[in-house]
Order: sequence, then structure tokens, then C-alpha cells
Amino acid sequence: MDEAINVIELPLFPLNTVLFPGQLLPLHIFEDRYRLMIRRCLAEDLPFGVVLIKQGEEVGGAAEPHAVGTQARIVESTHLPDGAMDIVAVGMERFRIRRLFHDQPYLCGEVETLPMAQPLDPVAAARLAEQVRDRVARYIKLLAEAAGLQIQIEQMPDTPQQIGFLAAVTMQIDNREKQMLLGESAVVTVLSSEKALLNRENALLNWMIASKAWPEGVQFGTSGTLLPN
Repeated sequence: MDEAINVIELPLFPLNTVLFPGQLLPLHIFEDRYRLMIRRCLAEDLPFGVVLIKQGEEVGGAAEPHAVGTQARIVESTHLPDGAMDIVAVGMERFRIRRLFHDQPYLCGEVETLPMAQPLDPVAAARLAEQVRDRVARYIKLLAEAAGLQIQIEQMPDTPQQIGFLAAVTMQIDNREKQMLLGESAVVTVLSSEKALLNRENALLNWMIASKAWPEGVQFGTSGTLLPN
């Protein structure tokens, strides 16, 4: 049974990152407008929306966000002597912006929750999810080998949707591709896209390892930690 769609108002945080449900996101809050926003969220136990910047800058002026983002709830916060804050938020559920409001120092929006369509054929979806899961495990192993690191994931998720989100978080790909995955309407569509992306990325990593073409100074690291739902 599909989840109900809810319409709510959210403070929005445009960033140069894509947040997925279940992903941890550490943030250093130093701009006055976002200090105000985060203080409100903490005081009223409110979530905020993380949206990828489509046009504009992360710091300073106004930024135009992509339409699909993810609600984030603060799970840790530290107030610093200079008035800045360090927080850790966790991605909750996806949303689509219906309209934007500019009557606060920070951006707000009327948003509708965006449940993901579940598979009509659970058996086929589970098979596809297993293929993606195997490719994610291979991808992590290749990244570790290329970067000379020891990387372990203690426990892989089991459900197709969780596997889809794990793959999206783990892949070191362009934000435009991550945004495309976040905006997909159905679990099987996400998994199909990820299977193709992982085939590409694993082939590239294999070539880089074989030819010792790993660029000097490359930064390794996932864009967040996925928590089980």
C-alpha cells in the first residue's frame, strides 16, 4: 500500500550536496540566517529540508534549489564560543517543493512528501536489489584498493529501497547524477539506474587499478553514513 502524501512547510537549506533518507550529514553552521534557522529547528524540534543548489552560491546570496530534496532531523548539536554550531542531521523522507517563500532571512517552502513507488513484482525487485548490492560491495572493495585504505561496512541493508539509498550514498559520482537518483519515482527505477552506474564506475576503477592511473591527491570518502530505517 502506497504511503500518503503530506503537505507541510519547511525551512530549506540549499547545499552543494545531495542528501538521501537514512544518511548522516554533518554541518558547520556559521551564517547568521542559518544559525537562526537551526536554533528554531532545535527549539521547536522541527526538521529542515536539504536541497541541492541548482543555481547560485552556498554561502552569501540567494540560491535556486532543485525541486526534490530530503527532510533532515538534527540528532546532535554543539554550540561554539563564536556563535557558530556544529550539527549532525539524518535524512528522513523525500519531498518535492510546491512553492518557495522568501519572507524569512532563510529560504522556506511548501513541500509535499514524495513516497517512492514500491515494486509490483517483489521477487524481481529483490533480484535486482541483490545485483546492486553485489556491485556496491565490489565498488567499495575497488575504492579501498585504489586508495590504499581498509574499508568495511558492518551490515548491508536488506530491503530494495534501503539498498538503493546505500548505493546512492556510496557512489562517488557527480551531484547531478545523485540528484537524478533522488528524484526517481520508483524503487526499481532507482535500482536499474544504479546498476548501470555501478557497472560504469567499477569498470573505471578496474582500469585505474590495472593501469595505476589513480590521480595523485584524490580525496576518498563517502558523502555520509547510511543508517538502517
